[in-house]
Amino acid sequence: MNKLIVFSAPSGTGKSTIINYLLAKDLHLCFSVSATSRAPRGSERNGVEYFFLTADEFRRRIDNGDFLEYMEVYENHFYGTLKDTVDELLARGNNVLFDVDVIGAGNIKKHYGDRALTIFVKPPSLDELRRRLEGRGTDDAEVIEKRLARAEYELSFAPKFDVVIVNDNLQQAQLDTLTAVRDFLAD
Repeated sequence: MNKLIVFSAPSGTGKSTIINYLLAKDLHLCFSVSATSRAPRGSERNGVEYFFLTADEFRRRIDNGDFLEYMEVYENHFYGTLKDTVDELLARGNNVLFDVDVIGAGNIKKHYGDRALTIFVKPPSLDELRRRLEGRGTDDAEVIEKRLARAEYELSFAPKFDVVIVNDNLQQAQLDTLTAVRDFLAD
């Protein structure tokens, strides 16, 4: 039976780098593409980066019970994971990998139980997270403060995850994550 690997982490922890590292390994992992009601940016394509829905389509699909998890991040800007997308990936023999917020991770775990492994990637400290966010050079000071406030909230959920990886050394964090995922898939 195929399994699900669910990642969550504050922005700037290296989660995407760890996920890409895992996807390059021979673990039969397939990334779950989320749905969103925001418009495509740049060269984003429907079904590749996201499934792009209108806010009305998103609400209709919520009412139909089509989502494993979803959130309205800003007014009329929804993000979520469609059940049929995940079921299709599992039916094809893949293990499915997710990158979702802490609430979404809990909802996926509740739905799939022991078939799902939840992994929280944690920064070594909030000071280090601030340094990383500032070092990116992509956000202004106000956005960084919002990300840090969000990070404090998200960190409070870490004990609810099956595995917590502290990313104070990226190579070690990648290896620790790979070991946890391989062990879970071998069970």
